[in-house]
Amino acid sequence: MDFDQLLVRFFGTAEIADLPPDRLAAGMDRLRVQFGLERDGGRRFALWCLAYMLGGAPELDVAFEDEADREAARDFMDTIDQEIEAEE
Repeated sequence: MDFDQLLVRFFGTAEIADLPPDRLAAGMDRLRVQFGLERDGGRRFALWCLAYMLGGAPELDVAFEDEADREAARDFMDTIDQEIEAEE
């Protein structure tokens, strides 16, 4: 899944920094619905990652049944958090 395509699909733009709060909330709602419906593990993980980066990801024990998937999500979280800290 291409990041920019996901942004356009759920938020209507690849430039979400300028979105008004109501459009951001509506996009997050669409993202959560698709996450709940998605059955492909890779796509589901990509949707979770996008939701995490936007501050709206479900808890790991709710999002992923498999421990390996939860561990991959933890690794992703650590990587993103380290990148954010490095930029500050």
